[in-house]
Amino acid sequence: MTTVIRITAGVLAGAFCVGSAIAHTGASRPYDPSAPLTRADVRADLLAWRAAGYDPLDWLDYPENAQRAGRIVAAQRAQAAGSDCMQ
Repeated sequence: MTTVIRITAGVLAGAFCVGSAIAHTGASRPYDPSAPLTRADVRADLLAWRAAGYDPLDWLDYPENAQRAGRIVAAQRAQAAGSDCMQ
């Protein structure tokens, strides 16, 4: 029984190591959240979120409307980045 537990622990440890290695290979993404934003970047983000339906004064539906707008903006940016790569 001890052999089965050791084999299972080894397989799980190996899987976690492989997953960690794969996660580190995708670390060179163009989006850097630690990079400083300009005032124009922040204003453009706010305009994009408002166009997606986010209202900063709607505190009753706050988490839902912010998450929905964030998903819409992310999808639009992904689509724009995908179309830029195709040209």
